[in-house]
Amino acid sequence: MINTCLGVPAKIISPPLTSLRPSRDKISSGESLKHPQFEPLKNRLIRLVNGGNLDGALSTLEFMTQKGIQADLVTYSVLLKSCIRFRAFDRGKVVHRRFIESGLELDTVVLNTLISLYSKCGESETAEAIFEGMGGNRDLVSWSAMISCFAQNKQEREAIATFYEMLESGHHPNQFCFSSVIQACSNAENAWIGRVIFGFLIKTGYFESDVCVGCALIDMFTKGSGDLVSARKIFDCMPEKNVVSWTLMITRYLHCGSPLEATDLFLDMLLTEFEPDRFTLTSVISACAELEAVELGRQLHSRAIRTGLASDVCVGCSLVDMYAKCAVDGSISDSRKVFDRMPSHNVMSWTAIITGYVQCGGRDEEAVELFCDMIQGQILPNHFTFASVLKACGNLSDPSMGEQVYAHVVKRGLGSINFVGNSLISMYARSGKMEDARKAFDILFEKNMVSYNTLIDGYAKNLSSEEAFELFHLSENVGIGVNAFTFASLLSGAASINALGKGEQIHARLLKAGFESDQIVSNALISMYSRCGNIDGAYLVFNQMEDRNIISWTSMITGFAKHGYARRSLEMFNEMLGAGIKPNEITYIAVLSACSHVGLIADGWKHFNSMYKEHGILPRMEHYACMVDLLGRSGLLEEALKFIYSMPFRADALVWRTLLGACRVHRNIELGILAAQNILELDPHDPAAYILLSNLYASKGEWDNVAEIRKSMRKRKMIKEAGCSWIEIENKVHKFHVGDTSHPQSREIFEELDRLACKIKDMGYIPDIDLVLHDVEEEQKEQYLFQHSEKIAVAYGLISTSKSRPIRIFKNLRVCGDCHTAMKFISMATGREIIVRDSNRFHHMKDGLCSCSDYW
Repeated sequence: MINTCLGVPAKIISPPLTSLRPSRDKISSGESLKHPQFEPLKNRLIRLVNGGNLDGALSTLEFMTQKGIQADLVTYSVLLKSCIRFRAFDRGKVVHRRFIESGLELDTVVLNTLISLYSKCGESETAEAIFEGMGGNRDLVSWSAMISCFAQNKQEREAIATFYEMLESGHHPNQFCFSSVIQACSNAENAWIGRVIFGFLIKTGYFESDVCVGCALIDMFTKGSGDLVSARKIFDCMPEKNVVSWTLMITRYLHCGSPLEATDLFLDMLLTEFEPDRFTLTSVISACAELEAVELGRQLHSRAIRTGLASDVCVGCSLVDMYAKCAVDGSISDSRKVFDRMPSHNVMSWTAIITGYVQCGGRDEEAVELFCDMIQGQILPNHFTFASVLKACGNLSDPSMGEQVYAHVVKRGLGSINFVGNSLISMYARSGKMEDARKAFDILFEKNMVSYNTLIDGYAKNLSSEEAFELFHLSENVGIGVNAFTFASLLSGAASINALGKGEQIHARLLKAGFESDQIVSNALISMYSRCGNIDGAYLVFNQMEDRNIISWTSMITGFAKHGYARRSLEMFNEMLGAGIKPNEITYIAVLSACSHVGLIADGWKHFNSMYKEHGILPRMEHYACMVDLLGRSGLLEEALKFIYSMPFRADALVWRTLLGACRVHRNIELGILAAQNILELDPHDPAAYILLSNLYASKGEWDNVAEIRKSMRKRKMIKEAGCSWIEIENKVHKFHVGDTSHPQSREIFEELDRLACKIKDMGYIPDIDLVLHDVEEEQKEQYLFQHSEKIAVAYGLISTSKSRPIRIFKNLRVCGDCHTAMKFISMATGREIIVRDSNRFHHMKDGLCSCSDYW
């Protein structure tokens, strides 16, 4: 009976295959008639086997059979073992048939070899039938071979049960038995059994003397429970180590997310007498890729060249991947050089270079071209290849190309793999084709958490928050569950539509689910609260974080800058530097924006100049645009123009559009025309340039030029983006346009507007009719001003919310100067805080004052 105290179920034994059992009628090897040519042919056969000529040896066996010359057990045993060594399993089965036909009685040695043969070719049922047929003739090798068979064929429970049967049969396990049963315990389900066996193993002394047992234990601790500490203790206690054990420990560090420890252990290995092999180099180069340690990677590349391992396809693939992940500014030239110099390619090397181009950003077209080159050759793509190419198609927003790629997926029979299906969902979502993304999701045979998260993220990014929340509830109902990425996507979706109420609901759900300490989720919460107008909520989350990274700090710096608290933003930047966090390009965009929002010219220049000097960050186009914005807002238009001409590369449309916006504020037509000309030269179909120039002429009363520009826009079929404001009330978003009367409560809204107009005029508000860029009478201009969408939204907020809550308004365009002034008066007249988010920043208005200090 099997020992059930460890919870190991009885082993299920397949029915024995009677044709494979030894027969009493078969003659023994001693009864074999010796032919005069027997010994010469036998010796010839063994020589052929020893020389690696398995085909010649089998031909000799066939010749002996045809001549009626009976081979003996030794001959068959040598042939079977050679078939296993050369992994010629089909030929091994032929030898087995010849053995049965010979009439020889199978001894224990041959039967053990047959168990090993069928084990290695994946036919565990046949191996088990042979094992069961042996009955009382089983020896320790038989038990060890059967345990190994089950372990290697993913039948872990059967392997463990067989091990306990062996103990009950009176056999004492050796190092091979222990290695095999420990291998069966190398998963989360059986790890606890492995620890029990480990205790038994320590008493035997094999742990201290056998390298294979030590390696099996390292695998058990890392694969079963991710316990790197125990695995390292095993490794350190091993009195004998070889290249395999060093490589295994390095690889397990890498797979368990500790690449730094992997590289440290590799350096320790170099101090020993062991020379790293191709597997060692492959693992440590991959660790360099994870750490983006390109200099160490280059040294390893040099070592691979010196030792002749650079031509190995596995080493080459890891180098391609390492150079791609360590690429600077999208440069993948080093990765491509390694790929081109490889003497031969397989699916791994093609996939590595294709994935590298996708990961570098902006190189997706080249990734697709490489894929086309690949399929024209003899190498067939696998599911990883297809996933990368589908991602490239998604980045290019080219669903038609993606569908062609997916046709190859179906042709290769990989359509049912959810890994590929998830990439198809992502491709459609990135292209904005959410209906097709949903269809791809629905036809997935087996959906996992990644499937749900991919579609939820797609809905969130495409502003379909309701569908995202429905899918979120569905994933919970079907038992898929949620993870940090799910909550981060939902928070991003709430932030994208400025739905603070939904964001707060998600916050409550993630607290209940225990994700409040997750760094990714916390960063998403900071972004959500900041983008939804609650900067205090964002700062509260930031303060409660135990582990902050560059994203956490940058999100908070950006949030303070966008909300008009530039000084606090710069203080936060200094705190970040004091905490030892190195800023990146995005951090400096936030810092320079903060300076721009309040006109801190000296601070702006200081931080712009320190980017490269102190942190080695080369200014990008966005940083130059921030400086142009800073100078332009301050009225230093000529200085801004000189700065543009001094840039090390040609200014793009964003930089010129920034200058044109400043010219509009300061009513400088001459420079405005110059800026508009440069924009249209770079992007002839940019409606923003026409609109800004039109507004510039209108502010000067040059209506003929305004009419000419609008005529030109109509001719080019350009449409001006309509102004729109919205407010969230009780988890429902209410949108308003200029003069909008479609809302069910429009009568109450406009009555409230009339009351507000009278009240704030009595307080000193004077409508700024100069901001009405239409050639109409002054009275009509005043009516236009009070029909602006942001004023309608504020009026609705006043009649729909309690006095204790701020009114949060969002607008797709820049808030107009008159609305800004009016809302300051409204905040004073009603005693309500009004928060307005326009296309540029937040305005916190309270008691007649704004956080922007009227500088925006």
